[in-house]
Amino acid sequence: MARETSAPAPAQQAVKGQALNLVMATAASVVAFWAWNMIATLSTHYAHNMELSAGVMGVLVAMPIFVGSLGRIVVGAMTDKHGGRALFTFVLLATIPTVLLVALGGSLNSFTIVLIGGFLLGVAGTVFAVGIPFVSAWYPPARRGFATGVFGAGMGGTALAAFLNPRLVKSIGYVPTHLLVAVLLAVMAVLVWFFMKNAPDWVPSKEPVLPKLLDASKLAVTWKLCFLYAVVFGGFVSFATYLPTYLRDVYEFDPSSAGARTAGFALAAVLARPIGGVLADKIGSKPVVIASLAGVAILGFLVAMEPAADVEAGPIFIGLAAALGLGTGGVFAWVGKLSPEGKMGTVGGIVSAAGGLGGYFPPLIMGMTYNPDAESYKYAIGLSLLVVTAMVALLFALFFVKDRAKSPVTSAIP
Repeated sequence: MARETSAPAPAQQAVKGQALNLVMATAASVVAFWAWNMIATLSTHYAHNMELSAGVMGVLVAMPIFVGSLGRIVVGAMTDKHGGRALFTFVLLATIPTVLLVALGGSLNSFTIVLIGGFLLGVAGTVFAVGIPFVSAWYPPARRGFATGVFGAGMGGTALAAFLNPRLVKSIGYVPTHLLVAVLLAVMAVLVWFFMKNAPDWVPSKEPVLPKLLDASKLAVTWKLCFLYAVVFGGFVSFATYLPTYLRDVYEFDPSSAGARTAGFALAAVLARPIGGVLADKIGSKPVVIASLAGVAILGFLVAMEPAADVEAGPIFIGLAAALGLGTGGVFAWVGKLSPEGKMGTVGGIVSAAGGLGGYFPPLIMGMTYNPDAESYKYAIGLSLLVVTAMVALLFALFFVKDRAKSPVTSAIP
């Protein structure tokens, strides 16, 4: 007991610059997520101009997710070594030429160039592996659920992309839209470099990256959280990227209408994520994650029934988004509390990579299993797999993951 009650009070006190750096990290994440979803939110544009099938469109939409996911492993370890300020700046600046390459490919109606640009655009998705260790270092373990939840709201950039990109293309043009995002990335990089600071007690890791990755991969908690995060965050990413295509195919919405509804979906998940983190701080991650997965299974089944738009489908999709958001906040609260000191970036990078990969395969599956000739239930197979996966994850969380001790060091290996 002495271990839990000795010296927690000072740890709970706010550190100067804490709020500012959390806000800046979240803002950087918003801009990076906006760029990361450039292709997905304009899927209808590419499908029409390049005459792409649902399967090919699924590959194009999923490409940035794939690279962004794997890149998180390395970037997370690099954040432990070089700090969040340097890595945020690097990710933002490195994303600029990829956005311009996508703009070039789209203007030439070149599928190959857009695909290559999408591959490289994945660098924007690595921003999450930078922010988790960065904001966690600013907050004590008891508030890391809150910190990572707020930072996780940066995935609201997907909502901005979904809502604004189709409208911007319609009003100012395809290339100017990409130029605007490139300018925002540059401005955010400058702000980060000059105004962001690493936490006062942050110490650069001197360990080589590969041994750290191998060490983190030996922790049981790493792989347990990888699976759960692949379901909840992967579910969010796959819906946020493929929803414009889904809404076009099932409900025949135009790009702007589909984008507005996708933005609403993303916004609901964004708002729910910090709530999931705060609830995890108060009652533990396990009940939050279990409730999330139960909601995903039930609401995913209802989505598969193709409810009428918008009166029936709207609340169901919003509820599904909120369930996924709660789950992402709950799972990453576990990461912040259970990762050994100095390894949070590495563990978080692996877990967030798993989350991204969880969002990579569903668009491919949805595209391959899409039945355009069916009068209804055109995506029945893909959505049924979502329901089954959520149920398996729920049972796994219930019986195989323990929501235990509050010390991040002692509870690193459950």
